[in-house]
Amino acid sequence: MPEPLLEQHAEALRLFGSRVRAVAPGQRGLPTPCAEWTVRDLVNHVTAEQLWVPPLVTEGCTVAEVGDRFAGDILGDDPAAAWDRAARAAHTAFASPWALERIVSLSYGPSKAAAYCAELTADCVVHAWDLARAVGADDRLPAGLVRFALDEITPYADGLAAAGMYGPPLVPPPGADDQTRLLALTGRAA
Repeated sequence: MPEPLLEQHAEALRLFGSRVRAVAPGQRGLPTPCAEWTVRDLVNHVTAEQLWVPPLVTEGCTVAEVGDRFAGDILGDDPAAAWDRAARAAHTAFASPWALERIVSLSYGPSKAAAYCAELTADCVVHAWDLARAVGADDRLPAGLVRFALDEITPYADGLAAAGMYGPPLVPPPGADDQTRLLALTGRAA
């Protein structure tokens, strides 16, 4: 029986990948809702996050051992191909036998790989919205992924803002739908 977390992770990777493939070469320098990142910077960031998964989950490396292996521009001339390779490697690592039960060494300390997978899944969902918004594409997100990300991020949203990972949470309007609530929670106005 497939692991629901792995299914969510795969769906989030597909979502972000579809947004990457929709970026025209002339749009790579556009600003994003992430104030300091262009479209290319955003894609580079999320791609690099996926590249960290195999060394941390499969190889048991620490952050220090990985070092700056994924620093700088890792997209090359074909960002979509770089994304596809990184996403495939990350999902393969998380889907390997007993991988989600492993303890991984992250920048903030040891964590279960399942929690790491959930964190990256939610991050892909939020950044898929950022990417769509930046290039003027359809920014609606799948309801199931929005609910997953909202459930994942809500318990530690204030800590993410304090660490600079997202903007400070905003107050959503009364009666806001889940996507608007997720965006507000991560400092984004719908």
